[in-house]
Amino acid sequence: MKIPQISIVAPLYNESETFPLLIQRVNALMDSSSLAIEVVLIDDGSRDDTASKIRQLALTDERYHGIFLSRNHGHQLALTAGISSAKGTEAIFVIDGDLQDPPELLPEFYKLLKEGNDVVYAVRKKRKENLMKKTGYHLFYRLLRSISYVDIPLDSGDFALVSRRVVDVMNKMPEESRYLRGMRSWIGFRQIGYEYERDARIAGESKYSFRQLFRLAYNGIFNFSEFPVKFMSRVGVLAILISLVYFIIVVVKKMFFAQVIEGFTSLLFVIILFSGVQLLALGIIGEYVLRIFFQSKNRPLFIIKEEIVNREYTSPDAV
Repeated sequence: MKIPQISIVAPLYNESETFPLLIQRVNALMDSSSLAIEVVLIDDGSRDDTASKIRQLALTDERYHGIFLSRNHGHQLALTAGISSAKGTEAIFVIDGDLQDPPELLPEFYKLLKEGNDVVYAVRKKRKENLMKKTGYHLFYRLLRSISYVDIPLDSGDFALVSRRVVDVMNKMPEESRYLRGMRSWIGFRQIGYEYERDARIAGESKYSFRQLFRLAYNGIFNFSEFPVKFMSRVGVLAILISLVYFIIVVVKKMFFAQVIEGFTSLLFVIILFSGVQLLALGIIGEYVLRIFFQSKNRPLFIIKEEIVNREYTSPDAV
């Protein structure tokens, strides 16, 4: 196989139902393109026969590069594994294996890349998901945009065409709690959005549970904003001001009106208020400490069980 100009990277977890259509559409894209393209498929510890389908394909078609992780590491780390192994000399095209991100947009993205952009990211102008998820995504992206110290585009996910030099920088970033779209924005260079309508899943169910979505949101907020710490500072100042006002009211009533506020209710209010503030502060500090703890272990971000390149098995790596 020729040295690839573009690497298509698609993490897969229990995507046996969508796999045939994914390969059909990617093959059609490669057959119609003049670009040299490789496809990196990452099995993220699937429990169905996704891994065997990737294995069979990678052993028969040299355009496909199969990576098999030792367990389910999660979408962001599976994507990291694929990006770090991709050989594309010009750019990496990141898609989801559920075909909600149409691979057919590669020519349009590539055109924008050749105009001098280093990152062409997709902007979802319409989502075909349930109301709760759409509302949650809408609110989160706007919250993150308002508090982040990095200009993270609204309604933009991991679906993007990223130049080789941006990918090389991303591969040098060792953080354990990864939020790739934030890392991509932090790197900088010239970036441009491309609006599209996100399709519904072709088959199966979303592999992102609400718990995983909240974890991803936490990574975005704690890794790319100073808001949690500054929020606690502001809450602390507010609590002090409330205490001072309350203290002044008590003193005035005692000195000028000979009234003393009964102790039990006021004491209960103060205890609940300050206990809540302290627990909230401890929770936020604990979140940072936990991230430092996991990062300081310096464990591999992922472990590759086996890898197939150019229709041959290669030695696995832990990164």
